[in-house]
This record gives sequence, C-alpha cells and structure tokens, in this order.
Amino acid sequence: MFDVLLFLMVVGCVAAIAGGLGWLGSRARRRGVGGEVMGPFEEMWHPAAHRYRAEVRQHEQHVAPRPSADDDEGQPGRQ
Repeated sequence: MFDVLLFLMVVGCVAAIAGGLGWLGSRARRRGVGGEVMGPFEEMWHPAAHRYRAEVRQHEQHVAPRPSADDDEGQPGRQ
C-alpha cells in the first residue's frame, strides 16, 4: 500500500509541475514576456533555442530605425 501511495505522490508532483509550467507559458505568451520567463525551461528542452534568441537579440540591437514618412528633413526640394 505504501508503494502505491508513494507512486501516486510522485506522479502527482510531476503532473503539478508540468501543469504549472504550461500555465506559466500560456500566461507569458499572452503578456508578451515569453523569452524572459520561459527562456531557461526552453533551453532545457530545446538547446538550439538559446542560439536563436541570442541572434534575435543581436539583430534587434543592430537594426537602425527608419525615418518616418512625416520627416521632410534632408529631402531635396522640400521645405
């Protein structure tokens, strides 16, 4: 009887952790903070995701902002 109870406790703990991570992931996606919150867990299950996120962060830092359409400065013939 003790073995069955121990098995059920272990299965219940694993299910609670998996359910908690699923809930946290869905909440993070809805709020748009998925990379910061779920990043370590994603790296455990998908190690290549770390390289991908690093490349995305690097690309975001190097992209120069485009001038707006309302900006007439620097265009010849317009004042």
